[in-house]
Amino acid sequence: MVEDVREPIDLSSARRTARELAREWGLELGEPFALNYASFVAPTSDGRVLKVASDGDDESLHEPDALELWGGDGAVRAFRRSGRAVLEERADPGDDLSVCSEDDGTAIAVALVQKLWRPATTPFRSVEPDVERWLDEAEREGSELAPLARELLDVVGVNAEWVVHGDFHHHNILRHGERYVAIDPKPYLADREYDVPSFLWNPMDNHMTDRAQTERRIAAFVASGLDDFKIRAWSIIRGSYLRREEHFVTALRALVD
Repeated sequence: MVEDVREPIDLSSARRTARELAREWGLELGEPFALNYASFVAPTSDGRVLKVASDGDDESLHEPDALELWGGDGAVRAFRRSGRAVLEERADPGDDLSVCSEDDGTAIAVALVQKLWRPATTPFRSVEPDVERWLDEAEREGSELAPLARELLDVVGVNAEWVVHGDFHHHNILRHGERYVAIDPKPYLADREYDVPSFLWNPMDNHMTDRAQTERRIAAFVASGLDDFKIRAWSIIRGSYLRREEHFVTALRALVD
């Protein structure tokens, strides 16, 4: 699961791997970027970024594969890889989507994500086993939304038809010159609607208390060809294990009232 507040994973092994690869590839590493919970990420002296996912970050298993699939079209470009490590393009200036106006940010996101969704292909895996596991954990921990999430999952199912970004939100969409690119994918095979919830409850200071704003965002994705009910269903399913605070529970439940 991807949450904004969580215990950091031990990155000592990823850090060692990054240093070894930097020497092998003739790179100098700068200070690691802040707020990296599950990966070691540092700039290189030649203006790129070296990222090494920890062994415990299962969601990032196919990040290098996704970056190669996209080939710089809608996401940062991958230049070189080794196992869970990838040398990738650095977005410049790197301002994220949260600095944009609401309308502009939503329009940019809706257009950008169309480039990332690709028909299902190897080596990507269905998100279904992980969703089941996350829902099991949510139920054990008393998530208020878990029972409704189960009902909705039975209705919409997990249709592993598209490669999705998996963590698509304002802070993972950066300006790069005159365009925007996505970073930090957690790629799976799923419905395209799986990608929308994380955008609805971001940026980090957004608590979904503005119902009209949430509805405008949903409408923008629906206008691009997505299914309204699936967006709402996946928001509750994913919210049951990612957004358990009372204000989110209230806002998410209201999506299907």
